[in-house]
Amino acid sequence: MKKLIEQMIKFGFVGFLCFFIDYGIMVLLTEVAGIVYLVSSACSFTVSVIVNYILSVTFVFETDKEKSRIKEFIVFVFLSIIGLGINQLCMWFGVELLHISYLIVKIGATAVVMVYNFISRKLVIEKKAP
Repeated sequence: MKKLIEQMIKFGFVGFLCFFIDYGIMVLLTEVAGIVYLVSSACSFTVSVIVNYILSVTFVFETDKEKSRIKEFIVFVFLSIIGLGINQLCMWFGVELLHISYLIVKIGATAVVMVYNFISRKLVIEKKAP
């Protein structure tokens, strides 16, 4: 149980950092570059996924060193694409249907996706105990 709690704390730190990367790039692309929020949100999400993968396999999850990093990254990206879909659905729902600012909706969308990410990565990416 202690290991799980430590992992969740590390995941939280990584997630917090990646949130700022995601949020910052999204705001920069939307407010400065004038890119529509759904496109800027997808771009920022993609950058944060790459950073998240590197930090997750380095600091959070005990991965199988025998496994192909390329295959592992592909699975990570696949799981992240599902997360992106959840993110985009939350963004669209909150902004278009509920008429809430994309800046606020992004925070809620990130929380929802963070829970999905931890569970899916824990189940699929982490090395299984013998």
